[in-house]
Amino acid sequence: MQTYPVDIDPKQLVRWVMAEQQRATATLRVSARTGMETREIPVRQEWHLGDEERENLNEVATVATLEITPAHAADGWRLTVVVEDELGPRSDGAEAETAIDIGTFYSRFIRPERGSASVVAEVETDEAADRVTRLIESIERNRH
Repeated sequence: MQTYPVDIDPKQLVRWVMAEQQRATATLRVSARTGMETREIPVRQEWHLGDEERENLNEVATVATLEITPAHAADGWRLTVVVEDELGPRSDGAEAETAIDIGTFYSRFIRPERGSASVVAEVETDEAADRVTRLIESIERNRH
């Protein structure tokens, strides 16, 4: 499977998919989830942290993921929107991944523009890449 970044505004993509989901004939499957990631603090001279201090501290980021696939899996593609929010709310412990709906994904992560968002495509064939390209062009023109 080939993976590559897609140059589209994540907000526009999610709003379009939400509108598409409201249509009677859904042509896309959508799943969203959120969870926490704990990461080691990188070594940076300006922070003046020793090895022992770095061992006792971690960065925590909320990561929200929205996966968009065609209704027919044989079409061979997937679009993924990932939002990493290092400043968002925290819990006391490591939080397991939790399924959320697309409306929650949009209202908690996309609409307020929390964190950094990216979109990537995964395609199995050249034909699947062409389908994704046509879909992105359709979204950019706001055509359903």
